[in-house]
Amino acid sequence: MFDTDEESGLSLDSVFTEPPRPPSPEPTTAIYKRTYVHKDLGQKAWNEIAIRLVGNHPLWGHYLWNASRSFASYLDAHPELYHDRFVLELGAGGGLPGIVAAKNGARKVVLTDYPDATLVDNLQFNANQNLESAARATVNVKGFVWGQTVAPLLKLTDNSEPGFDLIIMSDLIFNHSQHDALLKTCESTLLSDTSPRQSLHEPCLLVFYSHHRPHMAKRDLEFFQKAAERGWTCTEILTERFPPMFPDDPGEEEVRATVHGWKLTRSWDGIASKRNYRNEY
Repeated sequence: MFDTDEESGLSLDSVFTEPPRPPSPEPTTAIYKRTYVHKDLGQKAWNEIAIRLVGNHPLWGHYLWNASRSFASYLDAHPELYHDRFVLELGAGGGLPGIVAAKNGARKVVLTDYPDATLVDNLQFNANQNLESAARATVNVKGFVWGQTVAPLLKLTDNSEPGFDLIIMSDLIFNHSQHDALLKTCESTLLSDTSPRQSLHEPCLLVFYSHHRPHMAKRDLEFFQKAAERGWTCTEILTERFPPMFPDDPGEEEVRATVHGWKLTRSWDGIASKRNYRNEY
C-alpha cells in the first residue's frame, strides 16, 4: 500500500481517508439465510450463517453490507469457481463470503482484514462458530495491509505454484485512495492464467459493491478503469436490488440500493498492451 519510505504512515487515518459515516451501533449478530443449493456438486446441507459484527469501529466492520449478502449468494450458486481451490478474501469484515466458500468445499480460504485485533479476532470467531472442524481446518485468518508484501499470504497456498485461484472483495472500492494498493495486491496474489494448476475456470477477481454515495459513483468506477489500464479484463456480471442500508442517506435511493458484481481476469501474455474496460458509464 505504501512505498518503503512511507511505511511509517500506517495509521487508520492514513490508510482510510474517506469521510466518516454515521455513528456505529452496538455489537450485533446478523443472520444470512441460504437462498441456493448447487445440488450437482454435492454441497453439504446448511441453512444459515450467523455473523458477529464488531461494534464501534472506524473500518465499518459493524455492518453486514448488502454486497456481502449478494456475494454470499453468488458464491453459493457458483461453487465451480472455488471448489477444491485457493480463495483469498480482502477486507473481509465479518467474513461471510469467504465462510460460504469454505463451507462449500474450497481447498483453502484465507480471510484478511486490516491488522487490528478487534477485526481479526472477530473474523476468527465467525470462522470457528460457523464451520465444522474439517472446513475450519481449511481457513486461515490474517491481518493484512493492502499493497504490502504478500509473501505471508502466498505461503498459505500451493508451495510449488503459489497463488490464489479466486480473490474476493466486497464493498472496498469506495476507498478511492486504496485502488492502486488493492490492484497491486491482487496482481501479486492471483494465480497466473498459464499455470498448469488452473482448471476449466480461469483464475479471477470478483468485486461486489454498492454506490453508497451516488455523487461519487464515478470515482468508485475508477477502480475498473485503473484495472483495465493495468491489463485486467473487467466484466459486470450481476446487479441486484436490496433495501438501502441507510434510507435517510442523500442521493438517489435506486443507486444506493443496487449491488453490482464484477469479474476481473488477467492475461499474463502481452499484458502491457491490454485495454479491456467493457462497461461504459
